[in-house]
Amino acid sequence: QVPLVESGGGTVQTGGSLRLSCAGSGRMFDSYAIGWFRQAPGKEREFVAHTNWSGGRQHYADSVQGRFTISRDNAKNTVYLQMNSLKPEDTAVYYCAADDRWTMTYWDHSKYNSWGQGTQVTVSS
Repeated sequence: QVPLVESGGGTVQTGGSLRLSCAGSGRMFDSYAIGWFRQAPGKEREFVAHTNWSGGRQHYADSVQGRFTISRDNAKNTVYLQMNSLKPEDTAVYYCAADDRWTMTYWDHSKYNSWGQGTQVTVSS
């Protein structure tokens, strides 16, 4: 497992932007695929975005495609989630998670074995 710490959450108005960071520790960070998930009150945790170990491949939920961009800088042990054109329905706690088995079912949160503590994103209308 790898310790993960999210940061960058906050409150923005509809149409605004935020960039979340997911910082990992340890020398093997670049061996992990990283996913971003979110959970709103009373709702299930849902997949947002995923990047493979190198950052050369990305996947997105339909609801964020074209608005969110996931990227990583392995030299800094950090994965980013740039969120543009934010909507009130994007309001949630956002979590990053690490997967050292490179699962094909990247949208399945049960496949990830390390999680951060989460960062709150609130989009006001």
